[in-house]
Amino acid sequence: MSANDNNPKVVDLNQRSAAATLGEKPAEALAQVRAHALKRLTGLATTLFENADDALFDLASKADNNAIQAQYFDGMREVRKKRQPIESRFQEQLSRQFVDFLAGRGIAAKPEAASNELSLVEETELEESLAVASMVAKTENRLQRVLFAINQRLSHISNQRVEDTNSPVSPAAVGQAFRLACGALEVELPVRLIIYKLFDRYVMGGLDQFYDELNALLVHAGVLPQMRASVARKPGSPAPPLRPGEAPPASIPGLEQAESAAYVPVDAAAAELQANLYSSLRALLATRRGEGSEGIPTGGGGYMPATYNPNVMPLNAGEILSALSILQTQNLSMQSAAESAQVALRVKEELLGQGGKLRGEVGGNVSGADEDTIDLVGMLFEYILQDRNLPAQMQAMLGRLQIPFLKVALLDKHLFARRTHPARVLLDSLAQACVGWSEESDRDRRLYDKVREIVETLLKDFEDDLGIFDRLRVDFEAFAETNKRRAELAEQRAGEATRGREKLLEARRQAAREVMLRIENRPMPDMIRNLLSRPWANYLVLVLLRQGDSSDEWRHALRFADELIWSVQPKQNAAERERLTAVLPQLEKTLRHGLATVAFDETDVRRLMQQLNLFYQALLQPVAPTAVTQAPALELTDPLPESAQEAGASVMSAIQEEEPPAPPPESVEERWITAVRELKVGTWIEFLDEQGAKERAKLSWISPISSKYLFVNRKGLKVADRTLVQLASDLAEGRITVLEEVPLFDRALDAIVERLKSTHAARTATAPAATAAAAAAPT
Repeated sequence: MSANDNNPKVVDLNQRSAAATLGEKPAEALAQVRAHALKRLTGLATTLFENADDALFDLASKADNNAIQAQYFDGMREVRKKRQPIESRFQEQLSRQFVDFLAGRGIAAKPEAASNELSLVEETELEESLAVASMVAKTENRLQRVLFAINQRLSHISNQRVEDTNSPVSPAAVGQAFRLACGALEVELPVRLIIYKLFDRYVMGGLDQFYDELNALLVHAGVLPQMRASVARKPGSPAPPLRPGEAPPASIPGLEQAESAAYVPVDAAAAELQANLYSSLRALLATRRGEGSEGIPTGGGGYMPATYNPNVMPLNAGEILSALSILQTQNLSMQSAAESAQVALRVKEELLGQGGKLRGEVGGNVSGADEDTIDLVGMLFEYILQDRNLPAQMQAMLGRLQIPFLKVALLDKHLFARRTHPARVLLDSLAQACVGWSEESDRDRRLYDKVREIVETLLKDFEDDLGIFDRLRVDFEAFAETNKRRAELAEQRAGEATRGREKLLEARRQAAREVMLRIENRPMPDMIRNLLSRPWANYLVLVLLRQGDSSDEWRHALRFADELIWSVQPKQNAAERERLTAVLPQLEKTLRHGLATVAFDETDVRRLMQQLNLFYQALLQPVAPTAVTQAPALELTDPLPESAQEAGASVMSAIQEEEPPAPPPESVEERWITAVRELKVGTWIEFLDEQGAKERAKLSWISPISSKYLFVNRKGLKVADRTLVQLASDLAEGRITVLEEVPLFDRALDAIVERLKSTHAARTATAPAATAAAAAAPT
């Protein structure tokens, strides 16, 4: 058995030789579709139920009243009990839908409630129907393109017209199968709707990958492998979103102009600043050209290489573009950062050499303006290859675009003057997406492969049509938006989980402190000590989470602890015994309420009450026990469900649970503390661990409770959390680097301007000394 046999994400495909004829065998193709559908959809349902317990307990802990909380606890028990039957029936319903499909029947509807049923049942049916219909409609709209392809391929092998209404794998079919499977679930409507919400998240949300696998399986089987999805839409309906890797539809006359219009600058001041920056660049380049070429011996510098021939006419625009197209093809296979850097150094030399060959001459020549453009693009890509914001692999990938961008700069001088130039916007979009990239966060290489696809498309297809940049931008932004939504969902879950843990931990610590204040160094029966430090501490935690420490319920819970401790102390006289007799009924009522709130086992409750009755009978006798420790011991079991074991930890462990030691605040300079305080949510950071490994993460949330900073990777998964002092210490020691938020092109231009200014200043400063030295030299 291979490693992939049990992997639900791997489609089990036959060998290519057998697959070539499978499209001609409908029964075999449908059997493969059925087997894969049952395996994947059942797996998605299993994921749903694995998360149901946590979700219901979380809702129970936040419930506004005891009745609602009891609903959720009862729902937890019912879902646990019925989980296996529901999963089995779900699989049976899916199988039955394939039988109905082969028989030419549509999706079986859920039987309507009889007319003499209670209105409550009818209301439940209506709410269920609306919930399922809503999630089905949302999923069908989101996945129009891929569903169209599946329906066409199923039509091809089933000899019938297949639509969403009769497809055995459509969102409607999956939703209906789950609704029928949940018929035996005896829970209140709010709990049932929560289950449907989880179904929407884990099952409907997982259909994207399932449908991709199904289409891949059918294509591999030879079923319409060349088909191109084309979805007919109703007039006025929105276009379905582009899926990752999917090309945009063919352009419509006027569409490109409309899209370009969206990029017209709306900030006149920003446009003017950009124009002034470009003017400064041109002036600095012209000044440098007049001063000579000794200052910058690099690909972005102002030197003329060995292939420069001043005795020939400068290359015209067509000749330069032809030479660049040849170089562009030659450099298509370039992959590494070293290769990209070599091109940055050699591009002018290769261009002049290739231009000379086209003319049949040795070497070539370019005009001063063209030389400035070549040098400027060279310096731009030198910056990209050194930009610390970009990981090394992405530096190399984007560095391959130097020749296409040189062609753009020669074709359209607005590249450096307009922030909204399509080629510039595309490069900035690629760079921004790559800021958070790492091999760890892109194990499926989805982003890496998409960036490489765009780079190679430009290298292969770009001649002189600047519209290709806008088309690739639209495609990439659709891809990025899809991944952004996935990351945002994961980031939201990471934030909610962290917030929940912090609230829970703080509540446990506060409850622990209150209990320890009352039981530490005070004689009392072990039975009472265990009662207060376990189930009653859990009840205090839930009260804190639901009501807060200023609520009456919190004060009553603490008062009960005080009264209970007093009640088990030896009674010295008749007045104390009379008072104890008066408070016992209220103590028992409050205790039963608290234990029921934390779902304490009923058998344990009865046993506890029996032992307490025996103990209080002894206390109420005229001769009191000589020591409270004579009371019988009680072994209490943890009453909370498995998902809440953390909340049932002992009081001592809650108090002793401390944060890892952080550097003392006084050991960190104030400037680093200030720098961390100025970090904004959304800022990217590069972490460096002790082994030298780097990981990039975005600041997602700052805790108002612990002031911790939560960081997630580009997929929204938690990478680290740090205190302010820890971050400041890491910043001071160079273990973290704050990445810049300014777009790549803007950063590069600013750096080029500073570089040219400093070079000009250095030359100006050394010129008088050189003149004096020359004058003093002997003739």
